[in-house]
Amino acid sequence: MPDFLTFINEILWGSVLIYLLLCAGIWFTLRSGFVQFRYIRYFPRALRKSFTPQPDGLTAFQALCTSLAARVGSGNIAGVALAISMGGPGAVFWMWVTALIGMATSFAECSLAQLYKGRDRNGQFRGGPAWYMERGLGMRWMGVLFSLFLLLSFGLVFNAVQASSVAFALDHAWQIPKWLTVSVLAALTLLVCTRGMRGIARMAQWLVPVMASLWVLTGLTIIALNIDKMPEVIETIFTGAFGWQEAASGVMGYTFSQALTSGFQRGMFSNEAGMGSTPNAAAAASSWPPHPAAQGIVQMIGVFVDTVIICSATAVIILIAGLPEKPLTPDESILLTQHALVSLTGHWASGYLGLIVLLFAFTSIVANYAYAENNLVFLRMDTPRNIWLLRLGVLAMIMMGAVINLTLVWHLADISMALMAITNLTAILLLSPVVKTLAADYLRQRKLGVKPHFDPARFPELQQHLAPDVWQNLPRE
Repeated sequence: MPDFLTFINEILWGSVLIYLLLCAGIWFTLRSGFVQFRYIRYFPRALRKSFTPQPDGLTAFQALCTSLAARVGSGNIAGVALAISMGGPGAVFWMWVTALIGMATSFAECSLAQLYKGRDRNGQFRGGPAWYMERGLGMRWMGVLFSLFLLLSFGLVFNAVQASSVAFALDHAWQIPKWLTVSVLAALTLLVCTRGMRGIARMAQWLVPVMASLWVLTGLTIIALNIDKMPEVIETIFTGAFGWQEAASGVMGYTFSQALTSGFQRGMFSNEAGMGSTPNAAAAASSWPPHPAAQGIVQMIGVFVDTVIICSATAVIILIAGLPEKPLTPDESILLTQHALVSLTGHWASGYLGLIVLLFAFTSIVANYAYAENNLVFLRMDTPRNIWLLRLGVLAMIMMGAVINLTLVWHLADISMALMAITNLTAILLLSPVVKTLAADYLRQRKLGVKPHFDPARFPELQQHLAPDVWQNLPRE
């Protein structure tokens, strides 16, 4: 079974998804007028009123923190370690590339999610890839397929990865039994999940900035204490990216293909650009200014923060401490970061990293659940019975994180992630003319010196596909 999953994984990532991600990122960079570079100055304005509660949706800041909660998980620590182990230091460079071009892809998918969002039975905004597949493309079957892939990956598989990383980290730091760790994690998850999307968002807006800042400060401290090693670290990242380094001193040599594949796999697992997960949070926001592109701008910042800032903190710690002498299994990946931090700061760091991983994994799991529940709404299966079945499935996968073979789970995660991404990227590429229209309309109004305001009457070709009472009669102030 593992050999079969490895074969499927190599086909999806080696022959399909890497090229699809690259092409999609470049395509949306061009179609949106280099949105990730030109629109970055509008980010503060897009967060205006982001701390004022909104009656029918999340604030822009809550939506950003919710998406970061899902992004910032064990992938930022264990995933980066696995990427470096499998692809060498050069994998870090390709993770940065996925972030920079992925920002444009994230802008596209999140702007579309805002545009085609609707309301649930409680009047709250709901949306995501499944909605724009149904409304924008008229392909509900594609939306159903995407929702099923998301329920498999975010509702089940990814949670086992997160729980397993925490269990390994705390077992190594304090010899806490894995079953006890996952039991506590499951209890905390259940407590928060019963509060729904808004409750998860309120938790995320306070917890995510704190935990992300802690890890970034850790990385900056390590850099400051080892500033003399940074030129060598940067050199190994760039030479390794193209397979130019040689095997020496017992350290493995890595090929260009290994660096590229590992960097893209783990980079996408971390920042989720193009996967179709983040739009579920973006669509739930009451965007301000009231224009779909405003939330696209906010969410693409999350890609940058996750990969270029947080993942880089992990990478620097590992590379300063020294490369592993052999490829690690997924079970050992969290231990690589743990050993690196301990070697640089002392034994106390093992427990510190365990707590960081616990925070990262916990917020990621509850945000993953919010995405899964959102897609139950699209499938019209959001009955109390089905919601509790989903919660029980999430808890079961968390508990399995203590005993399951993590190599198998990583393979399943990669495959389910690839299927989600292929479905979502196909949809947003078909809808790229709409993305271009939204980006141009937003920039046009900014250049005129007015607050962007989406008027569906200006786009009759879009208006007929939008949900009623979402974009009509929006306030301008």
